[in-house]
Amino acid sequence: MTNKVTRRDFLNGMAIGATGILLQSCGGASDPSANFPLPAATQFSPPDAGVYYPPTLTGMRGSHKGSYEVAHALAWRGEKPDHYKALDEHYDLVVVGAGMSGLAAAHYYRKKMGPEARILLLDNHDDFGGHAKRNEFHHEGRMMLSLGGAQNLENPDNYSDTAGALLNDIGIDADFTASMNKQTPKDFALVGNFEANVSVALPSEDGHVTAGGQWMKSIFGADGYEETLRALPLAVAEQDKLIAFFSGDHDFLDELSLSEKWDYVNTVSYNQFLVERVGLAKETLPLTNVVMRHTSGFTGWNLTVVEAFANGAPGIQSMGWLGKMTASLSLRFMDSIIDAQMFPDGNASVARLLVQKLIPEVAPDMKGVEDVAIARFDYSALDPDSSTGNKPDTRIRLNSTVVGVRETHGDQVEVDYVQQGTALRITADHCVLACYNALIPRLCPQLPEQQKEALLYGVKVPFVYANVLLENGRAFSKLDSTMVYCPNDPFQWVSAAPTMTTGGYQPPRTPEDPMAVFMMHAPTPEPSEQQTGRDVLRVGRGKVYATPFSRYEQNIREQLQSLLGKHGFNHETDIRAITVNRIPHGYAYAYLSLDDPEWPEGQAPHEIGRKPFGRISIANSDSQALALMDAAFDAAWRAVEEQTA
Repeated sequence: MTNKVTRRDFLNGMAIGATGILLQSCGGASDPSANFPLPAATQFSPPDAGVYYPPTLTGMRGSHKGSYEVAHALAWRGEKPDHYKALDEHYDLVVVGAGMSGLAAAHYYRKKMGPEARILLLDNHDDFGGHAKRNEFHHEGRMMLSLGGAQNLENPDNYSDTAGALLNDIGIDADFTASMNKQTPKDFALVGNFEANVSVALPSEDGHVTAGGQWMKSIFGADGYEETLRALPLAVAEQDKLIAFFSGDHDFLDELSLSEKWDYVNTVSYNQFLVERVGLAKETLPLTNVVMRHTSGFTGWNLTVVEAFANGAPGIQSMGWLGKMTASLSLRFMDSIIDAQMFPDGNASVARLLVQKLIPEVAPDMKGVEDVAIARFDYSALDPDSSTGNKPDTRIRLNSTVVGVRETHGDQVEVDYVQQGTALRITADHCVLACYNALIPRLCPQLPEQQKEALLYGVKVPFVYANVLLENGRAFSKLDSTMVYCPNDPFQWVSAAPTMTTGGYQPPRTPEDPMAVFMMHAPTPEPSEQQTGRDVLRVGRGKVYATPFSRYEQNIREQLQSLLGKHGFNHETDIRAITVNRIPHGYAYAYLSLDDPEWPEGQAPHEIGRKPFGRISIANSDSQALALMDAAFDAAWRAVEEQTA
């Protein structure tokens, strides 16, 4: 079953689709003391340099050196060790992957089978959480947190019963999410606060020209949109076309009947519509594509008109009376449509809550949601040496790349993995594969050919998240916007890092304080002729792996200097650290109307691919074809139920 938009969605739900998703990917920050009193300042000292603590590492993170080489050798060349050292370790459950699905699978299994169940999670990275990574800076006695990947709790009230129960189990209940809202500044757009200042900036000969503080309203024709567009360094003719497009005064499909219009918006790409119907030059398209680049990863060449609207692109108000009405309703009721919460380190705090629930020794003094953001985590407790006397029933073994999973004739599962160059083997009663789909056929070559083909169908959406520690926030504060879209730059999004106090975190208070800047790069290019969405995702993934840290650093320095230089910023002295989180295998692939057929119920690739294989089940957001945390939780619950039925 695909996730394509139906005629009823178009007629009755476009207001929600066109606006509800887009603001889940906006960003910003400001002085949170305007909303509630902050606690007294606390001095935070960084972990000892000799202590293993990945969140404070800078440079290239995400898919870091050492995390992918073994998997690439297996996936690209079929190479893996010939011999393995068999460890005297047998588990009730081995989980491959310590991301959200993997952690959730361990949680569900232990809850059902009892706390004495022996569980091992293996992950190829040096930190847990999958895409939900924590970036942590320390400077002048302050700790600054930011997003290394997955960000929001979107509409938690709409989670399934089992996913909602997991959140409740780790303390994220209705009362706590209500408190999260109170602890989030009103001008912080990343969680859907529509009143937050969001600007757009285009490069010019004298640095960037930044215009407007209400860009997310301007694209729907709100007051002031004309002034914003006139301030941008665009040809007057292009300004005129954008003003007409944003105004909603003209229906660009007015000669079509409603039925013909429906067919058009579901069969024509958004960018083709902009060029052929609106008359925009191709050079202007990044300005209209910038929001959807971050919600979907694609440009408007790979999305239909209706898919683009559902991912935050402007123009819905230029679809005649229906579009104009839904755009007006969207502006009026935006705050009631969005329900998203965030920890200061994004969903990394959710991962930390799950880990501490599974292995209390990792943070024995942590109270829970009220101090998860600032709690000290002892990574040595994740998988302690037996000589310490600490033998937890649940373990997380990092820097361990699984290369083989198979059933044996003795009603067991053998799991082969490589850790720091050593080939090892363990056994288990059951295994849940919470890694990404495309690697599974290499891990389990005995799977049916149809299932292996289905697992290889989707291509994950690549992204790059960068965090930059600044000596202070003086120059950034002079933007008079909490977040800036930069459609023509390498990093199309520049924002202050999260400034809520959720989880006990104390964000920067004034522009004089050190601050972190959060930047996002969508590497998926425009398609060449005949390239599908999956093709361009592969190209984008290749660009991510081929770009060295030095190039990302140069892009970051040049872009911030151009954007902030007129406000006194000097990248040579003001930048104190840079962390680049490259995510070549990011969002789960969601089917595209321009490329993918309408499969019968149960016959879509993700449905065929997730079928259990004896004592082996599959749990990841790929298996749901949905890049959301609750989809990962739902997949984990399904996999555990398959193995414990």
